Amino acid sequence: MAEPNEVLRALWDADEATEAAVELEHAAPAKVCKRTRGMTFDGMAEPGTDLNEAWRDLLAREGKLGTGETIRDLVLGRDA
Repeated sequence: MAEPNEVLRALWDADEATEAAVELEHAAPAKVCKRTRGMTFDGMAEPGTDLNEAWRDLLAREGKLGTGETIRDLVLGRDA
């Protein structure tokens, strides 16, 4: 079992990290890239085909298609 001091330190560190994240959010407002306004996925697949399937095919050709079924699987592995 963790020592009480270790638990308190972990809580304090987490709280400090949260405060820092909030400060960063207020200091640097999100910017929208105006160049992506007209961005589409036209041309990625033939008209009338499934865009999801075309995306998976592209990822598979590039060796980027993951085998994990969930984000948890991707992060921790299937055995976790």
